[in-house]
Amino acid sequence: MEFTEWIRGRTDEQLRALVSARPELITPVPAHLEGLASRAGSPSAIGRVLDRLDRFTLAVVETLAVQEGPVSKDALRGLVGAALVCTEPLAAAAGAEPEPALSTALGRLSELALVYGSDDALELGPGVRKVLDDPAGLGPRAMDAFRHHAPEQLEEMADDVAPGTKGSGKERLTAALSAPQALVASVSPEARGALDQLVWGPPTGRVPNARREVRIGSARSPIEELLARGLLAATGEESVTLPREVGLYLRGGRVHRDLLAVPPPLQGATRDRELADRTAAGQAFTFVRSVEELCERWSVEPPGVLRTGGLGVRDLKRTASELDVPEWVAALVVEVAHAGGLIAAGGGVDGEWLPTSGYDLWRVRGTADRWVALASTWLQMDRVPGLVGDRDDRDRPLNALHTDLRRSSAPAIRAATLGVLAAAPGLAPDRDSVLERLAWEQPRRRGPLREQLTEFALREAEQVGVTGLGVLSAHGRMLIEGGGAAEVLAPLLPEPVDHVLLQADLTAVAPGPLTSELNRWMTLTADVESKGGATVYRFSEGSIRRALDAGHGGEELVAMLARHSATPVPQALSYLVTDVARRHGRIRVGTASAYIRCDDPALLDQITADRRSAALRLRRLAPTVIASRSSRAALVDSLRAMGYSPVAESLDGDVIISQLESRRTEGLAPARAVASANGVDPEVAVAAVRALRAGDAAHLARREPVDAPAGQLPRGPATATISALQEAIKQGVRVWIGYLDSQGNATSRILEPARMEGGYLTAYDETRAAVHRFALHRITGVAGL
Repeated sequence: MEFTEWIRGRTDEQLRALVSARPELITPVPAHLEGLASRAGSPSAIGRVLDRLDRFTLAVVETLAVQEGPVSKDALRGLVGAALVCTEPLAAAAGAEPEPALSTALGRLSELALVYGSDDALELGPGVRKVLDDPAGLGPRAMDAFRHHAPEQLEEMADDVAPGTKGSGKERLTAALSAPQALVASVSPEARGALDQLVWGPPTGRVPNARREVRIGSARSPIEELLARGLLAATGEESVTLPREVGLYLRGGRVHRDLLAVPPPLQGATRDRELADRTAAGQAFTFVRSVEELCERWSVEPPGVLRTGGLGVRDLKRTASELDVPEWVAALVVEVAHAGGLIAAGGGVDGEWLPTSGYDLWRVRGTADRWVALASTWLQMDRVPGLVGDRDDRDRPLNALHTDLRRSSAPAIRAATLGVLAAAPGLAPDRDSVLERLAWEQPRRRGPLREQLTEFALREAEQVGVTGLGVLSAHGRMLIEGGGAAEVLAPLLPEPVDHVLLQADLTAVAPGPLTSELNRWMTLTADVESKGGATVYRFSEGSIRRALDAGHGGEELVAMLARHSATPVPQALSYLVTDVARRHGRIRVGTASAYIRCDDPALLDQITADRRSAALRLRRLAPTVIASRSSRAALVDSLRAMGYSPVAESLDGDVIISQLESRRTEGLAPARAVASANGVDPEVAVAAVRALRAGDAAHLARREPVDAPAGQLPRGPATATISALQEAIKQGVRVWIGYLDSQGNATSRILEPARMEGGYLTAYDETRAAVHRFALHRITGVAGL
């Protein structure tokens, strides 16, 4: 049965399952089922679906790929079963037979249109063998491995290994290698050892002078013995490969060395699930507060945007110090806030990193809802905070918020990592165990970058609060399932408190997480001394002056302390606030370049007499006014360093509040969920199948293309043209095509097609005696010769 007819014979439900599992086949929707079958056999579409197969299912595909022609299910069961390993604790699950794992795998492959046919004649879909270059670590077939050898050289090799046989040199050599027992037995132990190194892959190696012609009688080294007998094929000047027939013989007929029919078990420590949930909830609350504190600080003192984009190293270090977290955690907080649309580049010409108006909307929501927004952003964003501090290909440092931190595979790897954790409730699997499981689930996607991103995902999930003690939390499970995370998390979050405990040593203890408003006010009025279960704040002259600079009065500060303290305001703290408020603003600094104004001439006498003021180059203009050549900001800082408490004033004589209103900028919308790579909306699948059926009915009602009349160019439907070209490539025959050049002129070509990819046909043009690429949409039709 042809693949297109098999596709056409699928039920609507089976077609919906196909397009749901392979959404790239309906992007856009083909005109008919023949177009769907053609797209399903394209290399890009096959590569994508193979990347989603687990190790056992992929092994079934590889086993079919190395067989010649259709294979029965019983024969396939024997081939796969020979490689199955059944060690404890897998023996009970897998058994010594490949069932039911084989039936499940074949059902999955049939659903994905990678395997079609009946149980008596299973066949791979078109194009699958081409995508699998070296299935199961086996090299190319002998007829392909020796295609670059000269006919004379193949004749000489065939005379040595198969004397007296008939046919061309390639045919005789291929026939001899199909049963290579005698050839393998005739080589030296050293040569056999070289073969054993290539048996289980990779099947290629490098040797000097690989293309030199060698006869069996003149072989001087183990490699020359193998080359002379055809047991190795030279594919380049210094490269050789092991023909597939020889590899299968050396493997004893097995395609794979060992297989697991079920995923490898996860190894790790068992945790109490309630304790893990509470731990994750506490970390989730901390992460939300870290993002809030970051935005509050950047709204007042925004860091600059580097010329190359991103956040400077010093700014990241300062942010980590202010948040009291390691630098990698600070980078994670910054990146999630940026991806969530809470901070963006704005400000002046050079640019500053500022909170957005979206931050104000996010801030008024409940803590659980705020966490869901952040965690969803982390799960879906394509940025990798863990790369901050590394160097790129040009040895340039990777900064936070830089565009080079994007990795398209990051969201899928995070989802896959959390999926592994979800498969083992209450278990905290170790790193190696998670990597081994992911390697089984998606073996074609293995690599150093994937392992690195997996480690980042495990580390960041704990920091964000998706996991606790290495276990996927209940609210984390709801997050990856798509809803209800906020309802599960809310009861586990600590209740914010609206009071502090004032101490006689000028400190205040917050017995728990403070409300957002009180937290911002305490951060302004006092300095954080330590964090933990309870946060300790310390009041000082500088912190009180900071609050006064922001426009608060002394009496207002004392009243605020009394209202939010569970204990009476200590006398020492009250005196400190009153004393700083009394001295605050007695001296005023303006622009002369700058001047000092004070109603108390004695205080100005004290300043001019102070030796430390010599650098300010002061000049007395009046009993209550001193001018200076220093700037206003430098003058204010110098007087404060001398022990005074000046304030800056404007040209109108008004006090300048040093802490302005929080600044905002317009930013991008937060990252949204994208269509899953493993499925589409059910309604879209139904509509696509309906359109395919209708288009196919109209396509079948059309007349089939006929041979072009004499003197006219071949013409036909695009799908028929592509099918004819694919068949010509498969058969290796020449075709006659009609082609429109860039000016729209119709021309006629005789081609020998080689390959078709990316919308182009690569073929040998006999008309011009050269290899050319032809745009498929310009080919009007195909006819045979």
